[in-house]
Amino acid sequence: MQDGQNIRQLTGLRFFAAYWVVLYHYWPHLQGPPRPMFVEKGYLGVELFFILSGFILCHVYRQSVADGQFRYGGFLWNRLARVYPLHLATLIGMGAMAVGALAMGFSVDPHILSWPSLPANLLLLHAWGLADTAGWNHPSWSISAEWFAYLTFPVFAWGALKASARPIAGVAFATLFLAGLYGAFERIAGFPLTQATIAWGALRIVPCFAYGCALHAFWKARPAQNHLLAMAMTVTSVAATSLAAGFGAPDAAIVLGLGIVILGFGRLAQSGSTIFAAPTLVYLGEISYSVYMICIPWMIIFVNLSLRMIPSDNEKLTIVAWLVMLIGVVPLSAATFHLIEKPARQAMKHLSERRTLRRPVTLQA
Repeated sequence: MQDGQNIRQLTGLRFFAAYWVVLYHYWPHLQGPPRPMFVEKGYLGVELFFILSGFILCHVYRQSVADGQFRYGGFLWNRLARVYPLHLATLIGMGAMAVGALAMGFSVDPHILSWPSLPANLLLLHAWGLADTAGWNHPSWSISAEWFAYLTFPVFAWGALKASARPIAGVAFATLFLAGLYGAFERIAGFPLTQATIAWGALRIVPCFAYGCALHAFWKARPAQNHLLAMAMTVTSVAATSLAAGFGAPDAAIVLGLGIVILGFGRLAQSGSTIFAAPTLVYLGEISYSVYMICIPWMIIFVNLSLRMIPSDNEKLTIVAWLVMLIGVVPLSAATFHLIEKPARQAMKHLSERRTLRRPVTLQA
């Protein structure tokens, strides 16, 4: 079992979720064949993040909820410290980049500088149907969806506690809820929920987050005892889910498979295995949020500069240039992690700790 609350295998898995999304966005800029089906399904990397979020937050906070020690305000502040500084930095960066490009006479997508949607972006409400367009740093819509899940976390935690008594029934209910909501939404809206962003992003996280919470309840109630069985489950689930994505299976089937992958990695941790928990993988998982948040700004800058230096008839990048863009997002993400994300998070947490220490103590007779 991993020490403390850190399941290192799941930390590393976050990087693969982020890079799957990166491949999905970057592939159309490559000279060559169209996106393979596995890459075409890369938008489901967001679903992997959402399921992981439900699983990990239950792992960290469920016991405090059960014991009546859960501090809702402290929880929200910690989650805000985790996501908001980099969100604000990339939003300002995209705005500055767009204003600078306009000043130099370049054309800029008018949706990027969407001033009417700025208040919703600043308040993390832009995936709640409160923004008129996907402006500024578009990937941040999923952070707005995460914020919705954080605000409603006590409801999910209560459901996870109820599921702890009957974990199999809990996973079955979450599975039926996810599949049913996907089917109903597409019939009503005319497009899959897994492709919703600005208008329905807050709803998109709900079935995945609930599924992650249910999987954690099962993981906790049915701990792995055999390393070989845990390894077999992990390898089988990864292979099956990858094949499902590669052959274009329905999104619901792939998303459910991603949950089993998470459960498999969690069972490896329970069995005491260190496979997929190497320090390099864990570090890449730690910078995965930065990878996700800067991938579009970096793509816009790199593609525009590359095509100005090496013009292309079809405005596509050579394989060498494309690989530089694809690989280059990693060191840039490491830089933003160490210069912005990590220090800002620590500063916000220290601020909360100082306020707690200064709080007056009431003596009672």
